[in-house]
Amino acid sequence: MRFGFYLEKLSVGLLGLLFFALPLILTTLTTDTYVLPKQLAVAFVSLIVLLILGVKMLAERGVKIRRTPFDVPVLFLLLSVFLSSGFALNRAESLTASVSLLFSALLFFLVSQTAKEKKDVLFLIGSYLLGAVLVALNAILSFYKVYPLPLEFTRFQTFTPLGSLLDQGVYLAVALVLAVYMLWPFIKKLFKRKTKDELPLYLNIFNILVSVLVLLGLGFTVYQLVKVQNPIILPFVTGFQIAFAAISQDTGRLIQAFLFGSGFGTFATDFSRFKQAAFNQTAFWNLTFFKSSSFVLELLATAGVAGAASYLFLLYKILKQKPLFVPLLVFIFVSFVLPLSFATQALLFVLLSIFAGLEGLSKKEYFDVELALVTLKKEGAGHGLSRLLPFIVFVVLLLLVAAGGLLTGRFAMANLTFQKSLTAASQNKGSEAYQEQSKALVLVSYNDAYHRVFSQTNLALANSLSAQTPQGASPSAQTQQTIYTLIQQSISSAKTATDLSPQTALNWQNLSSVYRSLIGFGRNADSFAISANQEAVLLDSTNPQEYLNLGGLYYQLQLWDKAVEQFQTAVNLKPDFANGYYNLGHAYEQKGDLKTALAHLKTVRTLVQRDKANSEKIDREIKDLEKGINTSATLNQPNAAFPIQNPPVSIPAPITTPVPTLVPAPTATPSPTPA
Repeated sequence: MRFGFYLEKLSVGLLGLLFFALPLILTTLTTDTYVLPKQLAVAFVSLIVLLILGVKMLAERGVKIRRTPFDVPVLFLLLSVFLSSGFALNRAESLTASVSLLFSALLFFLVSQTAKEKKDVLFLIGSYLLGAVLVALNAILSFYKVYPLPLEFTRFQTFTPLGSLLDQGVYLAVALVLAVYMLWPFIKKLFKRKTKDELPLYLNIFNILVSVLVLLGLGFTVYQLVKVQNPIILPFVTGFQIAFAAISQDTGRLIQAFLFGSGFGTFATDFSRFKQAAFNQTAFWNLTFFKSSSFVLELLATAGVAGAASYLFLLYKILKQKPLFVPLLVFIFVSFVLPLSFATQALLFVLLSIFAGLEGLSKKEYFDVELALVTLKKEGAGHGLSRLLPFIVFVVLLLLVAAGGLLTGRFAMANLTFQKSLTAASQNKGSEAYQEQSKALVLVSYNDAYHRVFSQTNLALANSLSAQTPQGASPSAQTQQTIYTLIQQSISSAKTATDLSPQTALNWQNLSSVYRSLIGFGRNADSFAISANQEAVLLDSTNPQEYLNLGGLYYQLQLWDKAVEQFQTAVNLKPDFANGYYNLGHAYEQKGDLKTALAHLKTVRTLVQRDKANSEKIDREIKDLEKGINTSATLNQPNAAFPIQNPPVSIPAPITTPVPTLVPAPTATPSPTPA
């Protein structure tokens, strides 16, 4: 039917447009300039093409499905990923990441169902390569400080629409191999070797130009990576250690962790929970890594043995195909040695769909299956039911597209709204920021980061109202009620973040900071702050900064011995931690042990000797201390502190979500004390 033919070509055209534009899509209207716009584009195009496929089946009055050898491995991979999300404690975060992978995988199935002719497959290949050419041209021009985009934030040499030079390098490397692969029959012909399936001359010329431009872009990218950017990648040894710890040391959920990991997309929590204390000796000890050393190690940690096994099963199926599809093998190799972003993860399914499309042109393993409904009860009834099947499939697809579109649309609108709030906050428009964040949370209530930021917005507004009251005066009843309401909302939102992602140390630290700001104002705020901070320490037990935060809280409460204990643990974990020694020195000073305090401040001077401003500051403090002067330093105080309330107001207690004790807290070992 002609209408079905046009629908098929429309689908191929939309998929080709996506293949072309995927690496180039970006916007500052979302909270993430590079990744989220690409995710949304993949989601919406996939849903539109899926709906077109349903209409095509309805128009042709039949349900035909193209089978490929990769269908089952891809389904197994998706199943393992979603099971990992179902068993994850940070379930909302993991499901969000899994849905993004689902839409990427959907591209493979949609291409398989629509690109069944050689010219369609070549169109998709050309679309992908043309997009890579534009990325390469941007790399070349930017290197020479010629900036093709009119956006201010793109005007620097290392700018890439992919957001990372490493991702750009992977994208261009795979594109180069694909262009050469398509050119290979022509190359063999030049050397007078027998060949088949040679492309038309104009396509060979196109592939030659693509190869040259992409090679140049890749060269400039590699140069920038080595000489300028020097990207920070989690050391492979650390990634390996974290992956195996995540599937073997998760107390309380050993079987789930072994089979399905911590939850796809939650590697940052694995990094905090399972990294060893030795990591503190690296130059990037204070960074949180959201990606492992490689995609395979990340998959093992977050989707467990099931996820890694399904990926290896897919690799096995790829290797069984002859001749080997070299671009896909290059990508698989990269996935074993480098981390992958969303764009490069989506590239797996783009390449897989191209490979399936090429192989499907000639191999029997790629065939169409026509589905039908049959019955044995009445002769001829089966034919009528079969005519009904396309309508049933269309309705199911329509419902899926409607549900997926609604959820994706709400997610997009929430993010756009939240970005407006961040812009308002940067312009000191607190009320506007509050309103926009409230709207975003109505649209999407399962994002812990939104709740975390909203809690701080409420706290800042309450503090601002409190500060507007003249000293010695009492705020009006209405103002006082508004302050109380904002404080309650701040606590509630901070607690919601910990409920949504109970294994994220940052959420507990945020909750602690909210309570800490209320010490003296809210009843039991001090004990609530300590309790929340201790949860953060459990979840990030080798991070000296966590002990510094808890020690600072004890310092504020004048619990000097407990403060010393926490600061000492911090410097034991990182013996060159200048802030730790600084806090430790002043804690000893408050205890009255001036000799020990002086020794620790002298250690600080040794550690900051290359920093002129800090060296001068510590020299002054050492001189004061040597004279026996109490400097009454204020360390690590909360960002916002409310006036003392007598009696303190009642505030909600933290409802501690049970979190498994993953690794024991580090034992404090004596460190050398300088003379």
